[in-house]
Amino acid sequence: MSGISVIGLDGRPLSPEARELLEGAALVAGGRRRLRELGVEEGRAVVLEGDLSGALERVAKESGPVAVLASGDPGFFGIVRLLAGRFGRERVRVLPGASSVALAFARASLPWDDALVVSAHGRDPRRAVNACRAHPKVAVLTSPDFGPAELARELLGWERSLFVAERLGTPEERCFSGSAEEVASGGWRDPNVVLVLDEGRALGPKRWAAGGLESPGGWALPEGEFEHRSAMITKPEVRALVLARLGPGPGDLVWDVGAGSGSVAVECARLGAAAIAVERDPESCRRIRRNAARHGVCLRVVEGEAPEVLRGLPEPDAAFVGGSGGGFEEVLRLCAARARRCVVVSLIGLERVVPAEEVLEGCGLRTETVLLQASRVKGVGALHRLAPESPVFVVAGVRP
Repeated sequence: MSGISVIGLDGRPLSPEARELLEGAALVAGGRRRLRELGVEEGRAVVLEGDLSGALERVAKESGPVAVLASGDPGFFGIVRLLAGRFGRERVRVLPGASSVALAFARASLPWDDALVVSAHGRDPRRAVNACRAHPKVAVLTSPDFGPAELARELLGWERSLFVAERLGTPEERCFSGSAEEVASGGWRDPNVVLVLDEGRALGPKRWAAGGLESPGGWALPEGEFEHRSAMITKPEVRALVLARLGPGPGDLVWDVGAGSGSVAVECARLGAAAIAVERDPESCRRIRRNAARHGVCLRVVEGEAPEVLRGLPEPDAAFVGGSGGGFEEVLRLCAARARRCVVVSLIGLERVVPAEEVLEGCGLRTETVLLQASRVKGVGALHRLAPESPVFVVAGVRP
């Protein structure tokens, strides 16, 4: 094999250079439709579909030049990584077209330097879904098994609009903008790209770096950063340890059960995770929404009584239980059964600690309990004293 030329197709005519490489290739690899559209003879064509090992073996055995047909920019979630890893970068030449993501945002008349781009193609789609729940502008590369309708169903209950761009750059191109409910009930053709948007923030501010993620600039924020009722808020020192145990990040979903002011849910969202704040008190729910708006984060507020209201929620990576009211052990048991990674509980009563550990361990989690006692320095005239905060037990259960 003298070399591999990877040609990105975006609906425009091939450049003279790409045409020359295609005509001079001893072997041309690509999807059935691409090979057919470009009139590649059957004798020098190899189809790329499903398990690519057989196709790659044929490429490896070819002594002459090889052309690989790909969609859009093949270096962007495309085949360049696979080819360069298998055959070496020095043997791969890339002629990119416009990426499907760039074309989709162009059709939607939106800038996309601030967009998060995720793939559900050949991957478990749940992380892509959680990114859409957390961020205001996300492009999703779909798959035949997880297309626009499946994505939209996962976003029901979240304030999002969807822009579906089908078969970009072809005569069958079609674009549709609508709600999750509308997209969930529609029929869609492959290939397609879906833009998931918080319409109020779809344009976004000017940024210094591409991509939808930035450092939140600190966490365990002071109490004054949140509206709360009668000091009913997880204190910053406790919140710091809780966040460390939850480990929220992009692609995660976190439950904040008995959310109160929503400070834990908001902080998880600031760190890039999708967050659901569960709270039974209507006024507290309104307070959580105001706190989320104040910090510019997307989260879902579910008003209702746990554990009943938890049963219909999507599976979390981590769950925080911030209260120990009625049905506490049942709530904890349900969270432990469904959380993929960990459950964290804050408790003020010693009598609750051992039962909490027993519930978590009974669900197969490994537990660790810490008593957190913090004091703040306060001035008294010319002197200073330590003003202790109420001690709090933090019980963390981690799935081995």
